[in-house]
Amino acid sequence: MANSRSALKRVRKTKRETARNRALKVRVKALRKEVATAVDSGNSKAAQEAYNKFASAADKAAKKGTLHKNTASRLKSRVAAMISKAA
Repeated sequence: MANSRSALKRVRKTKRETARNRALKVRVKALRKEVATAVDSGNSKAAQEAYNKFASAADKAAKKGTLHKNTASRLKSRVAAMISKAA
């Protein structure tokens, strides 16, 4: 267990940051699944709208440091390819 004041603060800070990171990652994953569902249904307009939300969430997660910028870019590229393949 942490004893010093600074170590106790780091424990508190880590909890907050972990919660924020988890929320961002879950949002990105959920939006990615939403795009896949729209692609499977064959609705290209809904797929494009879902992709825009997904891309925005991925970029925000990368900006905050939750995802690496290359990871966000790779995810967006794969999802965009999935949409274009279906169209």
